[in-house]
Amino acid sequence: MDFSLTPKLEELRDRTRSFIRDQIIPFEKDPRQNQHGPAEDLRKELIALARKASLLTPHASIEMGGLGLSHIEKAIVFEEAGYSSLGPTAMNIHAPDEGNIHLLEEIASPEQKERWLRPLVAGKIRSCFAMTEPAPGAGSDPSMLMTSATKDGENYLINGSKWFITGADGADFVIIMARGEDGSATMFLADMSAPGIKLVRNMNAMDSCFTGGHGVLEFTNLRIPPNQILGQLGRGFKNAQVRLAPARLTHCMRWLGQARRAQDIAIAYASKREAFGKILGEHEGAGFMLADNDMDLQTSRLNIWHTAWLLDQGQPCNFESSRAKVICSEAEWRVIDRCVQILGGQGITGETALMKIFQDMRGFRIYDGPSEVHRWSMARKIIANKELK
Repeated sequence: MDFSLTPKLEELRDRTRSFIRDQIIPFEKDPRQNQHGPAEDLRKELIALARKASLLTPHASIEMGGLGLSHIEKAIVFEEAGYSSLGPTAMNIHAPDEGNIHLLEEIASPEQKERWLRPLVAGKIRSCFAMTEPAPGAGSDPSMLMTSATKDGENYLINGSKWFITGADGADFVIIMARGEDGSATMFLADMSAPGIKLVRNMNAMDSCFTGGHGVLEFTNLRIPPNQILGQLGRGFKNAQVRLAPARLTHCMRWLGQARRAQDIAIAYASKREAFGKILGEHEGAGFMLADNDMDLQTSRLNIWHTAWLLDQGQPCNFESSRAKVICSEAEWRVIDRCVQILGGQGITGETALMKIFQDMRGFRIYDGPSEVHRWSMARKIIANKELK
């Protein structure tokens, strides 16, 4: 690996940093936000700013209107975007749209790309990915998928329930994972306005950074024509792998930006606040936490860069992305937790961005697979590899 940045990438990093600092952070107190994330009119205003700055949807291909960033280039830009909770929304690199854009670029048909991907890249519409189900359906174990896809002539009828579907409220289309009559899984595309789709309710969650929040969806005899199958029939789980490894890593990138923001807030506070005759940072209790934060931030960044580099070499990185996801989600969480501790009473109030970062970030250890599932998956691969040797 070469850790140096090209002049072009340095310019893009600095331009993104300035954009977030000067144009997006001032919106963080905007009242057009609630428990379920930024309102649609706020999202559109932020999108317009990113478009004007030529920073909209940078990970999409140049053909589709993006900047065609590589994975390592995304690591640099996404960290800068994540410095504000609104940055990913503004630049159209937030979950689930970011992962859906990557998936559609890879496996959608030309017709599907024009109908759904192009306006998604342009920030004109939003999407959601309907995989997770209430018990006894699929959660961390996708093999428990219960939503069904039954053949009806040339079409398919989708029936089932999904929950914790990020961005469902206000999404224009949905990617649905459903099980066929032969037991295999398939991805289907559908407009959210189609008969048979119902947003039952929005779930109250700890985080409030995702536009549309997290919704409960119900599918009742949703009719899907064959031209709305995403990828190949019966290859839903395999095609999902196209999305999973990069999406795990982009979560790490964005949250690294938030963790770095928390560290900056804590450093500023510990450099001025005095207690027992000296500034907080000169006390080992606070100073050591800042040092530990720096180590966790750098460990996260190096894991992200390494895995991104491997992806750019064409490797699938299922193992490496699991490793990076666990390391980053836990290290970045430790950073924000220590920062709250350093600020004391201010850390648990809305006086700074820390409280929101704390509330938003806790779910990162669960999104895209809990740490425990990734450790279990890694352990199986480690043992299997040992046996092969």
